[in-house]
Amino acid sequence: MFLAPVLLGMTLWLLLPACTRYHGLPLSPEAAGETLNMTRIRIAAQDISHPILKPLDFDDRDGLSPDEAAVLAVLANPGLRAVRDQRAIAAGQVLQAGILPNPRLTYFLSIPIGGISPFGLLSGVPAGPVPLGTVTEFGGSLMWDLQTLINRGARVKAAEARAQAVDLDIAWQEWQVAQAAKLAAYRLLTLRYQAQLATDLSDFLTTNVTQMRRAMQRGILTGLELSAAETAHNNARTNRLEFEKQVRQQQIAFNRLLGLPPDIVLPLEHSIELPAQFIPPPLEWFVNGLEDRRLDLVALRQGYASQEATVRAAILNQFSNIAVGLYDVRDLGDFYRPGPQIAWDLPIFNRNQGNIAIELATRQKLFDEYTNRVFQTRNDIARLLVTIHWLNEQVATAQAGKPIIEKLVVTLREALRQGQATVVLYYNALISLTAQQIHILTYQQQLIDTLITLELETGYYRIQGLQPTPTRLSPQEHRAQ
Repeated sequence: MFLAPVLLGMTLWLLLPACTRYHGLPLSPEAAGETLNMTRIRIAAQDISHPILKPLDFDDRDGLSPDEAAVLAVLANPGLRAVRDQRAIAAGQVLQAGILPNPRLTYFLSIPIGGISPFGLLSGVPAGPVPLGTVTEFGGSLMWDLQTLINRGARVKAAEARAQAVDLDIAWQEWQVAQAAKLAAYRLLTLRYQAQLATDLSDFLTTNVTQMRRAMQRGILTGLELSAAETAHNNARTNRLEFEKQVRQQQIAFNRLLGLPPDIVLPLEHSIELPAQFIPPPLEWFVNGLEDRRLDLVALRQGYASQEATVRAAILNQFSNIAVGLYDVRDLGDFYRPGPQIAWDLPIFNRNQGNIAIELATRQKLFDEYTNRVFQTRNDIARLLVTIHWLNEQVATAQAGKPIIEKLVVTLREALRQGQATVVLYYNALISLTAQQIHILTYQQQLIDTLITLELETGYYRIQGLQPTPTRLSPQEHRAQ
């Protein structure tokens, strides 16, 4: 019988074509500087598959809406591309968990020689003469580990649950980026409105200061009135520069979320409106079914299911490892001695008790993390609802105060023409009107911030109940009234 050499030859013959070939993936500036293809984005937006985000008719030619910005960020954000690569890793782990171990093939060759062997020199025992008629001794064995059959089901179940948890975690991160892009779009829009108000006031005061300087040269105005005008002009210009800086910074942050270079400016839709009021449903409406809507909570549950299977696999691993197989040996007497073979680890010291303790502690950690996440989320939702009610009142109060200041500006302007009011009072009222408009926009932006955060916390795509804000007027339009 020649079982050992035949098995060795067959194994080598099978391994040669089965080896995976190496393919390089070099880093290059071109790979990092891939340009955004808007045609592909329009197609992908209609076929987007996400637990929360819905397919969208993407059309950036009329400007980006907040929803379009959210979808664009999910499709083009470079950070999300790296996150999605975890899917391939998880799929590889599922594949690896289901693969059975390779059989172990051993082979030895013993050639009899005369004289003193190296081992004989070490032991001090000389080797005797080689008997006549002896032949070369060789043999081998084929063994296979049975332990993996015992815990294979638990390992595969753990890997599959882990892969589902990875998919949900990726979807949760995509949802976070989408909401961040939507929020960035609203913030950019608000800052542009505020910058425009500051620019309108600054331009008006710049023109007015130039006229007042000419009037003072003709002796019509006093130095006190010119000084008040110059002070108001300098303050307005400072505010204008500050808002312009914030707009540029927000544009860069917006581009980063969308995966765009910092020097590109995509226009926003002109029809975007900031909310003036939001009447939310009660807390129970948001809490009901929360654990099934929040993607991170569902991912934690899948992770917990994976850990449960991992605990079972660890407990199954406490049984002794058993390997079975065959061996075949030809001895010096030219006799073949085939037979079965079994190897069994004696569970004296290691019964996998360390790994079992680790997996049990990990399961408890996931259990406590899940319950704490649910508890915190419910409290965060309650806090956001309180903030929304407060912001509703603040917006309403600020909007109610704006007509009063507008009336004061008109009254003081007429009184100034008749010489019954000072220019200082008029400038203060005009600046207060612009500040009130900016103040209203700030509260409206805080309201949309809170609303988007509430959507993120509750897992709802869009919470209905928004009411559009009234038309905003620039300082010039107020002065024309």
